[in-house]
Amino acid sequence: MYDRLIRFDLTDVSKLYGSLAESWSVGPDGKTYTFKLRPNIKFQSGNPITAADAVYSLQRAVILNKSPGFILTQFGFNKDNVKDRIKAADAHTLIVVTEKAVAPSFFYYCMTATVASIVDSKEVMKHEKAGDFGNDWLKTNSAGGGPYKLVSWKANEGYTQEANPIWFRGKPSNRRVVVRHVGEPASQQLLLEKGDADYARNLTKDQLDSVRKNSDVKVEFGRKGSILYLGLNQKNPNLGKPEVREALKWLTDYDGIEANIVKSAYVPHQSFLPQGFLGALSDRPYKYDVAKAKELLAKAGLANGFSVTMDTRNNSPIIDIAQALQAQWAKAGVKLEIIPGDGKQTLTKYRARTHDIYIGQWGPDYQDPHTNAETFAMNVDNTENAKSKTLAWRNTWDIPAMTKKTEALVLEQDAKKRADGYLEIQREHQKVSPFVIMFQQIEVTAHRKNVDGFIIGPSFDNNFYYNIKKN
Repeated sequence: MYDRLIRFDLTDVSKLYGSLAESWSVGPDGKTYTFKLRPNIKFQSGNPITAADAVYSLQRAVILNKSPGFILTQFGFNKDNVKDRIKAADAHTLIVVTEKAVAPSFFYYCMTATVASIVDSKEVMKHEKAGDFGNDWLKTNSAGGGPYKLVSWKANEGYTQEANPIWFRGKPSNRRVVVRHVGEPASQQLLLEKGDADYARNLTKDQLDSVRKNSDVKVEFGRKGSILYLGLNQKNPNLGKPEVREALKWLTDYDGIEANIVKSAYVPHQSFLPQGFLGALSDRPYKYDVAKAKELLAKAGLANGFSVTMDTRNNSPIIDIAQALQAQWAKAGVKLEIIPGDGKQTLTKYRARTHDIYIGQWGPDYQDPHTNAETFAMNVDNTENAKSKTLAWRNTWDIPAMTKKTEALVLEQDAKKRADGYLEIQREHQKVSPFVIMFQQIEVTAHRKNVDGFIIGPSFDNNFYYNIKKN
């Protein structure tokens, strides 16, 4: 429903292109960014899209400071200075001044994130209440310039969008999109095979195996940026031993879990940067090797193994992966007790650092490597009341040297040096970190053969309907 100033190529995220902006540049100071907006483009309302709308949208995100606001505030913007640092030079020129010079690619990729979407300031201001920037109204309405307009939205039921005929890229290929929330994958399969739904987006391995036999259904895949991993809390004295951390990496049957549990939903991956990101490491140094794991446990003084707990969500495939690990680890004497709970219960415990092991999933907030490097390889303050509570912090992993390396890469202006730096950190991270990184997500969609064109992008906000055609 919304568009942004710039976007990245869905097939090659290293390439940026202009969306609402036709050009962009950074000044000699490394802090002043200039965006030139396209002329004669309009919002769904018919209002012109101007630099003033871009200013309002970015200032709005900073001042509201909701959960995604950090993507912008990390550049030094706050409610007191944002009106001085984000301005319009004229109707089609936006000027943004960051607090300090950073890698330009870092800033640009943050500008491709959802939080940098441009809203129709005139339309939104009509619905402001008590200085909320129209936030309450926008929960069930839209005011953008993207390919669709929101017609209806009901929590846990569904939503309907209608095509925007004046979208600057051209009218979408379909007139209306209706999305229904159907919680059970088996119910989604039934609707799809009966022809009552054109697309089913949450089928599991069993349903996918079944629909592949249906000649009226096709299955498509897209690699996402989400990483499935284990977090090992360093408060646990056994998990705090480097030999134990590495032993658990050798005790995980990545290929077996993929083949038997997560096929078509995840692929093995062992580094914190997902494939497709600048500097992503594709090396897979670990495989299932019980003898190697036993050797490492013996070096740690735990030749007979040890007992440990794992907090896990009680849904599939997460609970199934935990049970597989329980059986695999037992062969080296590691007795794993699974503590199932709902998402809120397990996450609350994880955030409080009261777990032993947590099985979790992490999705990038934007398409720059810092989004994952910051959380997996930085911990600026390991105390209980730290302001920055990254995944490294949640697992009580105190890493001042790696933190400094990661911080330095945000400032590196040379893209190749920056990529090489991330490769170096990932190799060290694989060896010493308290993270057993196992898989990268694959998003799967099954659809009727008479429809096509749904675009599966690398992040969750890059799935697009506008190209769908139905015969």
